[in-house]
Amino acid sequence: MEMLADSSTLASDRLSLAELLDLTAGGDTAAFAELYRRMAWQVLGVATSTLRDASHAEEVTQEVFLEIWQRASRFDSAKGSASSWVMRIAHARSVDRVRQAQAARNRDDVYFQREFEPEFDSVVDDVLRKVDSHRLRVAVAELTPLQREAVTMTFYTGHSYREASDALGIPRATMKTRVRDGLLALRRTEPRLGA
Repeated sequence: MEMLADSSTLASDRLSLAELLDLTAGGDTAAFAELYRRMAWQVLGVATSTLRDASHAEEVTQEVFLEIWQRASRFDSAKGSASSWVMRIAHARSVDRVRQAQAARNRDDVYFQREFEPEFDSVVDDVLRKVDSHRLRVAVAELTPLQREAVTMTFYTGHSYREASDALGIPRATMKTRVRDGLLALRRTEPRLGA
């Protein structure tokens, strides 16, 4: 019996990945073991590069091979290679794990905010925000026209220095100087806003 196991192991070394998947679909554990031996490091590599956490990558690798064992009959060589089929599963499971981790972080954040954030009066917060907004508009209106234009383009409309300087037809250094001077002027007129 031992000799038979050795010869089947030698035979599985010569089989392609597609053939190993076909045998695995039929419940052949030796073929599955050989498939694992050949592909585990590649699956682990995909999981590690996606997750950046060794323990999560190892868990995902195990999940991938469990899925391969359960779904090997769904492999269709007409749609692609066995290797790419396995790697698609590895990538999909890795991305699923990233999404699960992000969802857990989001749930934790919501819970923390709900349970531990101090309560505040939203009306007071809105009033303070409107007062700050009004003070900022007044302070920006007091800038020189060139400073106001530079600050407005870079902070209100979201242009980069390069985009703003290209739109105005001025050198980037000039744009940066105008923005810096404008921010310094804002800081002088409204110290709280300048911070």
